[in-house]
Amino acid sequence: MQALTGDVMQIIYKLMNNIVAIVGRPNVGKSTFFNRLIQRREAIVDAVSGVTRDRHYGKSDWNGKEFSLIDTGGYVKGSDDVFEAEIDKQVELAIDEADAIIFMVDVESGVTGMDEDVARLLRKVTKPVFLVVNKVDNGKRAEDAVEFYSLGLGNYFTIASINGSGTGDLLDALVEALPELEEKEAEDELPRFAVVGRPNAGKSSFINALIGEDRYIVTDIAGTTRDAIDTKYNRFGFDFNLVDTAGIRKKNKVKEDLEFYSVMRSVRAIEHADVCLLVVDATRSFDGQVQNIFWLAQRNRKGIVVLVNKWDLVEKDHKTTVEYEKHIRKQLEPFTDVPIVFMSTLTKQRIYKAIETAVEVYNNRSKKIKTSELNDTLLPIIENYPPPALKGKFVKIKYVMQLPTPQPQFAFFCNLPQYVSESYKRFLENKMRQIYDFSGVPISIYMRKK
Repeated sequence: MQALTGDVMQIIYKLMNNIVAIVGRPNVGKSTFFNRLIQRREAIVDAVSGVTRDRHYGKSDWNGKEFSLIDTGGYVKGSDDVFEAEIDKQVELAIDEADAIIFMVDVESGVTGMDEDVARLLRKVTKPVFLVVNKVDNGKRAEDAVEFYSLGLGNYFTIASINGSGTGDLLDALVEALPELEEKEAEDELPRFAVVGRPNAGKSSFINALIGEDRYIVTDIAGTTRDAIDTKYNRFGFDFNLVDTAGIRKKNKVKEDLEFYSVMRSVRAIEHADVCLLVVDATRSFDGQVQNIFWLAQRNRKGIVVLVNKWDLVEKDHKTTVEYEKHIRKQLEPFTDVPIVFMSTLTKQRIYKAIETAVEVYNNRSKKIKTSELNDTLLPIIENYPPPALKGKFVKIKYVMQLPTPQPQFAFFCNLPQYVSESYKRFLENKMRQIYDFSGVPISIYMRKK
């Protein structure tokens, strides 16, 4: 969530977001447009077609409405011939899963055969489709864009994603067309625990071991699970939905249409979960893709438990567990306050400990601390260790309160919020974690004008 503005009591927290898919052939500027909307350079941008390698996922908001963005570009690598053979599948899946679709074309190249193929599919759908003509940065190119009427998708938007020209009108129309999401009452909806991780890490085996039946297909072939499936479960007197998700892979490994669908569904499952159980294969390293899944859950402010599966297959001595845990926490810095459970779905070793830990993390995420207690506890610490002075000015923090959001967020009211550094915010977070049990839960700290 981006920094809050205005009265902190007026925060509206969305439990879930609409998904907007960006489709189009390679090298039309999708990644540049994506980066502009999420306001950071997350996607690699290059003039070479097909440069995108990692999965593009991010959040954006416009006029107070937040939505999730998925860039489908780059999911199919290789020559244009290969792309032409696969593009229909990718667009069909985006159509099926997304709430709205941005179809991007390039005014420099004009209408191509691949553009016509995509348009042919999009003309059949009832979801909002926005034809966006990119690289229109002068009057001559605006005139050239008229030819895209031939795609049969009606009016189009002209933009220049490299400098943002025209994106405001597009986003106005986009958020207006996005469907309203119904927010269910908390008491009517059970907590959701999503089991996530790379393919073939043992997610389905974990759920089968818990419920005592082979409800899910389990094979040695990575990517068997194709959808996110809910199972109502009760343990330790606690009812919740256990969600098995399709494994998330790097985008350059997503070579078939069903697995692309799995990626989109897994992203949605993480967004809608309360706690994510990240299953890690102990026989493999805690690599970049596993870390990407972790940070995806962290950015969405979800509770997180790391489950190291297949621990029975690892040759161990008295230092193995400590060293492995130390390695994982090193990769997760600075958010190291995350429970790690070593288990085996095959022998059922510590599988119930995994669920017990997830319940504890859920309770930590739901924890509410009285304002009087926060101030009595934290203000003396702040007085002894105040924020460092900047430009001869001293920051004085006078008041602390927890915000009314589903996950822990705190507002510190002071005279000069702009002078409080990120390192001091981390200091405050560490102190709060020492005093209160927020294990497995991301904490957000905001400095506000007194």
